[in-house]
Formats: sequence, C-alpha cells, structure tokens
Amino acid sequence: MEFVYPQFFWVMIVPFIVFVFLVVTNKDKVSRVFDEKVLQRLRADSETLPNSLRNLVLFASIFLMIVALSRPVIDEGEKVIHLKGIPVVMALDISGSMRSKDIYPNRLEFAKKKLTQLLDDLPGDEVALTAFAHNSFVLAPFTSDKATLKQIVEGVNDSYINMASTDYVAMAELAARLLQKKKEKILVVFTDGGDATALQGLEPLLKERGITLYAVLVGTRKGAPVLDERGHPVKNAKGEIAITQLNETLGKIARSTGGDYVVAGYGKDDMRRLAQRIHEKFAGKSQGTIRIHERVEFFPYLLFAAAILLLMGLSSMPRAGEGFRLKERKKR
Repeated sequence: MEFVYPQFFWVMIVPFIVFVFLVVTNKDKVSRVFDEKVLQRLRADSETLPNSLRNLVLFASIFLMIVALSRPVIDEGEKVIHLKGIPVVMALDISGSMRSKDIYPNRLEFAKKKLTQLLDDLPGDEVALTAFAHNSFVLAPFTSDKATLKQIVEGVNDSYINMASTDYVAMAELAARLLQKKKEKILVVFTDGGDATALQGLEPLLKERGITLYAVLVGTRKGAPVLDERGHPVKNAKGEIAITQLNETLGKIARSTGGDYVVAGYGKDDMRRLAQRIHEKFAGKSQGTIRIHERVEFFPYLLFAAAILLLMGLSSMPRAGEGFRLKERKKR
C-alpha cells in the first residue's frame, strides 16, 4: 500500500500528535478543583461514554480522516489501453445555395438532419464539427459527446449562411489541421457539391494530406433557385434567376481518395450504410495507446469509518443542563 499524497500525511500527523498529547495531559476544570477520591463519588448521571473512551473514539476518527485524505491505494501496475474510436471531421456547407428548397424544408436543414443521423451511427467515434462557405471555421473540437454535437448542429440556422463563393480547399485545409495528429484522417462533407471552379485543387490537396473523403450530397439534379436572406430568388450577371443543381463531381473526388459518397434520401438507411462503409475500411485499426495506473482506492471506506466514529463520539457528549451530582450512597 502507498499514499498518493504522502506529503499531506506527514504535514498533518505532527499537529495531530501534539493535539492528542495536549488533550490527554490537560485536566479539565473539575479535575483541578476536586481531589481524585472525591471525583470517584462524583459522576455525570447521563448515559454517555467515559471521557477517556470518547476521546479515543474522536482521536481515531481524526486519524482516519488524515489517512483517507492522503489517499491510500494499492497500485496494481500499468495498463495499456488501445484507442479504437475513429476520428472523423464533419463539414457542413453553409453557402448561399443551401437555402434552395428542392428538398424539404431546404438544403441546410436537410443536411443538418442527415449529419445528426450519421452521428447516431458513429456512437463510439470522435467527431469534430466544422462549417464552411467562403471561409471555414470550427463548430466543435473532437469529442465523443454526441448529445452536445447535436445541440451545436441544431444551433446552425439561416443566419450562418454566407452568399460568397464556396472554398472547398480552405475547408480541406482546416480539416487537415484538425486531423494532423490523428493516425486515420477521415473527412465527411455535407454539401450540394458546389461547382467545378470551387472544387479545383481539392483532390490533390486531399491526397497530399492523406485524407479519405466521404461526401453526403443534398439536393436534386433538377435544381432550384438560389434564395437570399429574404427568400427571394437571386439573379446572375445576365439578369436570370440563378439555379443551383446537385453536383456529383465531389463524389468522384471522394472515391479517388479511397472514400465514397451518397446522394442523401429521406430515410435513415443511407447514413447507416455510409457509417458501415467507414467502419469496414478502418475497422480494427488502433488510433494510438494510453497508459494508466490501475489503483484500488481506500479513501471512501476510511472516510465512512471516520464519519461513524465521529458521530459516536459527538453523540456521547453530555447534554446541556447535566452536571455532576453526588451518587446515592448504598444503604447499609
């Protein structure tokens, strides 16, 4: 057995010994006035423990508290834990085209729903959340707390949408920084696919950084008008209503990196299949190890015993109004 905080024990044990010595050697006021033979005839007529026994109980209680707070443990040695959870960066498109309503209620809300479904299918994995349009930013660092991640996703609304052009390369660079120290590098993008200009340079960057891309494409091939913050159709440079269509080019880029893509539907099977593909590819691959010391802790038991002794000692104190009185002499 050893102490986690041995310094606490040695700091507290000295004043404890001094305290016990002073209490034991110091007589109370009654003992100073009456002779020992007289005190034999004077007794407290209360059903309490004798002073010596009560002091012993209180001393034992304090001693157990000191030992408990020093945290006595039995060290059972070092244990190596292999981390199996897969690290995944999820990126949510918040560009202007995500306001389009070719899927209900719009592309952004639909993408949020699919992202939440995928979180349910990755229960033991670490996930980091990002959002991107012309700029990319982190919504949440790596965590396995899926409830918190869902709350963050729910908080992304129409006010986040940026009408500027979408920069997929900046999104991938942010994901690469988040995944820099991870053994496996997985990026899942929820988007309508952007256009050919926005995707330039993405594929070589992903391959250079060793990132496996999975794409969840939202929208329809027929497309729908791009809407502004007031819900009005946006017009292009020619004065025509801008139409945004689902672009599956990003899916081809995903497959070139060893990943895959799905065109999101209204059920849950698509996200379940995507999660299965991810796990099949990276199943059994350790994400590193951590070393911990296994210890058997004794402080809860010692504190419980100290509390019991303390209650016994305090409950045996003479009640107010009770004093010393003469014993009844035995009738001769």
